[in-house]
Order: sequence, then C-alpha cells, then structure tokens
Amino acid sequence: MTESAAVHPDDVRIIRALQIAPRASFAAIATALGMTEGAVNRRYRRLRADGVVRVAGVVNPGALGQSRWLVRLRCRPGSVAAIADALAQRDDVNWVALSAAGCEITCATQSRTREQREDLLGQRLPRTAAVIDINAFAMLRQFLGGRGHYWSALRGTLSPQEEAALGGGRPPFTESPVVAREPLLLTPEDEKMLAALAVDGRASLVDLAAAAGLTPGRVSRRLDALLQHRVVHIDVETAAAALGYNARANLWLRVHPSAVKSAGRALAQEPEIAFAAAVSGPWNLHAVAHCRDLDELFEFTSDRIGSLAGLQSMEVSPVLKLIKQAGTRLSDDRLVEPSHARTRR
Repeated sequence: MTESAAVHPDDVRIIRALQIAPRASFAAIATALGMTEGAVNRRYRRLRADGVVRVAGVVNPGALGQSRWLVRLRCRPGSVAAIADALAQRDDVNWVALSAAGCEITCATQSRTREQREDLLGQRLPRTAAVIDINAFAMLRQFLGGRGHYWSALRGTLSPQEEAALGGGRPPFTESPVVAREPLLLTPEDEKMLAALAVDGRASLVDLAAAAGLTPGRVSRRLDALLQHRVVHIDVETAAAALGYNARANLWLRVHPSAVKSAGRALAQEPEIAFAAAVSGPWNLHAVAHCRDLDELFEFTSDRIGSLAGLQSMEVSPVLKLIKQAGTRLSDDRLVEPSHARTRR
C-alpha cells in the first residue's frame, strides 16, 4: 500500500497490530513487531494526536435487542451542513456522510432503545422542514464490520509470524444476525464501564474499575463476557485518507434474492470494502468502499463489483465529506478525540 507522507511504514504496522489486538500493551506490540516499547508508545500517541487512529469501545445495540437502520436524506440546498452536524452530535447516530453534490446525507443509527429510534426516525427527521425526502433501510444481516473489521487493505502489513505473536489467526468479525434473539441486559456498572471504553478503548482495568465502582478482577471478567456476547467491540478507527485512500463511496446494490448471501460474502472479501450488509428496501445490499482515487473506484466497481453473480443494478454514490464514523467525529479527514478523552495506555 502507499502511505501518505505523514504516515511512516512502522506507523501502519502499529495500526495493523492494534487491529489484531486493540488492548495489547505497548510492550507486547513492541515484542511482536521487533520494536522498542518507547517507539511504539511515541508513534501511537502521535498517530492518535494527529487523528490518524482512535481506539474506542463501541456498543452493539443488536446485542441489546435493538435493530439498526441506514437512512438517506435528500435535503434542500444550503441546509445539509447544519442537519449533518445535528445528526453527528447524537449518540445514537454513529456514521454521517455527505454525498450527491452536497444534497444528500447518509447516516447509520445505533439507537439503544426503541423510543430513541422512533424519536429520530418517526419524529425529528420527518418534522425537519429542510428534509425533502427520507428513506430508511433496516439492516438484515451484517457481512463485514465492527471491531475495526481487520480492514483488509492492511492485510499483509505484518508477517504471519508477527500476527500470530499478537494472537491473530482468525478474524474478529464473523457474519451474524443484526439483532440477537436473546438480548442481554446491562447493569449500571456495565453502563459505566462501557462509557469509559467509549472514551478510550485501551483504558486500563484499573481505570475501568474506578469508573464502574468494581474491582479490576470483576471488571476483567465482565468485559470478557460483554466482548464474547458482542455487546461491545473494541474498534480501531483509522482515517483512511491519512493512509492514501481518498475516494470513498456508498454502494447500493440490487441483486437477485437468491444471491444476496453469496454477494454479501463476496463483498466482505474485497480489500476495498470496509462495511457490507443486507438491507431492506429496493437496494438489498449496502457497502462502503475506500479507494485511493476515483479512477481506482471506477475500476473496482466496474470490474470486480460489476461481475458479482446475481447483480442486477448498482448505484455508486461518492462521499463528498465524512462527518462521523463509528461514533467519532472527523475534521479535514482526521479523527477528532472527544473533548473529555485522555490518552491512556
């Protein structure tokens, strides 16, 4: 891959190591990569300060029994920026992008309760005068996404031996239902711990214990249980533009119903794809693609996506500006730390 001038190859190796083991100590990462602990520490802190990478705990509302939705809003000219900013400020909206010459907003909801979702989709957005049209699509099956999704573009950055030393061997995300049939109930202590992880996914057990009012041992066991049940995943967000990927696009695909699963699984194997899911509505597959430039996007969508078995039609909607991803705001294509976040190990 071609890194931007500001990102050193060792930085990319550290990002890949974090994808594999997001809560691994700097010492463990240094040992696996053949670097010094101090070098890993300094590089990670610089990458974080520069908005290239951020590690955060992201709650999966599906594990709590709540559905997830993609929303496309067509807005009046001149109103898009204000609406997009208002959406990005909501905790239950974790992805916001501008497209269609600045007249369309695409966002994804992460509502923790039905009331929260109905307030957004049934009340606030329909009553917004500047919104011309709303289309909401329920996610039916997720094929790729979550837990940093091992963004395949970084595959091969580390040797198999280096990945094995970090505990690699199998991807952290596997195809799964969007909504759990047996949802989990969170305790007040869980909520406090998850709030701390949302600020810093690498927060120590001691810090998490202090936030939750528990002992480090109990926090460790509870965190393991929440991770196992996919209530939360430790997401490693990267600013794709900092790594040389300057062309983003939403892909809306219509495939034959019998080919939805196979096409979704094929999308999940493509290095350019960062997210893929089956959705309700006229487009039955949605994906997010990251390419180096528009020419690469054209080649990718026309040759590889265009040849998917069962594909009937496709809309490629380039992203003009990414406002928020995985719950993190962006500014000039860089991740913005929450104002109350503190750099931790």
